[in-house]
Amino acid sequence: MHSSHRPPAWLMLTTGMMVTLVVLVFARLAFGFILPQMRESLGLTYQQAGNLGTGAALGYLCLVMVAGAAAARWGGRLAVLIGLGLATFGFLGLTFASHYWALLVFMMLLGFGTAFGYTPLISLLGTWFPERRGAVIGLLGSGVGVGILIAGFLVPCLAEAFGEKGWRITWGIFAATGALTGVAALAFLRDPPLPVGSEGKSSEPLNKWTVYGNRHVVIAGLIYGIIGLTYIIQAIFMFSFALESGLSQLTAGKLAALMGLLSIVFSPCWGWLSDRMGRSSALLLSMALTLLGTVCPVVWQNFGGFAAHYLILGVALNGLFTAILAASTEQVEERAAPLAVSYVTFFFAGGQLIGPAAAGVLIEWSGGFRWIFAGTSVILAIGLGLAWQLHSLRHRAWAQESPSVQQGQPSGCGLVE
Repeated sequence: MHSSHRPPAWLMLTTGMMVTLVVLVFARLAFGFILPQMRESLGLTYQQAGNLGTGAALGYLCLVMVAGAAAARWGGRLAVLIGLGLATFGFLGLTFASHYWALLVFMMLLGFGTAFGYTPLISLLGTWFPERRGAVIGLLGSGVGVGILIAGFLVPCLAEAFGEKGWRITWGIFAATGALTGVAALAFLRDPPLPVGSEGKSSEPLNKWTVYGNRHVVIAGLIYGIIGLTYIIQAIFMFSFALESGLSQLTAGKLAALMGLLSIVFSPCWGWLSDRMGRSSALLLSMALTLLGTVCPVVWQNFGGFAAHYLILGVALNGLFTAILAASTEQVEERAAPLAVSYVTFFFAGGQLIGPAAAGVLIEWSGGFRWIFAGTSVILAIGLGLAWQLHSLRHRAWAQESPSVQQGQPSGCGLVE
């Protein structure tokens, strides 16, 4: 698509992976690695720590739809640059802040950065590469794996080398990486040209309720909300759970780094798989594996249980993101795809808003982590049921399509198939 105007694919995709690393991993997921030392250094309670995670989720929730609208109006490239700027400023603030309320403000900035940086990036690159949308999202997921691998090694090593200052140095390194990624995005990301016919039929106003009321999209959104809730709890508190269960910080960091390494390898595989076996089938498989991996440390609070958790999630987790983001656009027209992605991401952000604060309260009440991860396992089981419903719905729709569509002709969802 538009190959004569498209910058080199490897430069765009590599830059996209870097953006994902900064706005998704460093800005959201790495907090769980930094939290134990940060909490001890500043004397925070688990409830306050959960509230910090909620602050980032609130920032994400407040602006994710705004970011989608801004990207549609002014271009995804500008939205991504704004997101990187907000995240970098948040990293800098966390490098020096000590007061709880200041920390909360800067965590919200990280959420703002994720909202502006990630969803517009998915839409931008997905529009450049419509025939390989699953593969593109899978490659971007490799940025998540790279980030987790880096954080899993970097945070414990800096804590070991610099003591109480280690977590501040970590945030500073994240800020420098965010600034460098902004330069790369400015140089190598480009907005795609308007689609053919954009001055004709597609100039008609888009009926947003064809997206908001679409049963397929709503179920995808509910599943993505469950993924957001359970994943952020895992990202923030599983590392602390491992430490409480007797694993050393270095051992837990190596297991987390293993998860990141596996994510790098398997994320593109999930993209390839979802392009071939279908989004709903890939989603069912990855959801079942994620549930299995989450149950392991609930049953076995030892090295084996946590090793199984990180290994299985390293294989499966990015399959959730790849399949659900691609599935959200399957039953809408091409120009409505960014709106569908933003809409389901709103559910995801809502789950991430609820998760950390609720988990922090439950951890304080129960005096440990086991109950919260037992609860997330139950919620993932509900998500598995919804994934099966989405799978059945998609197959019923597929069975009603014309024979030409079943043989591989496009069905009006050019961003996906």
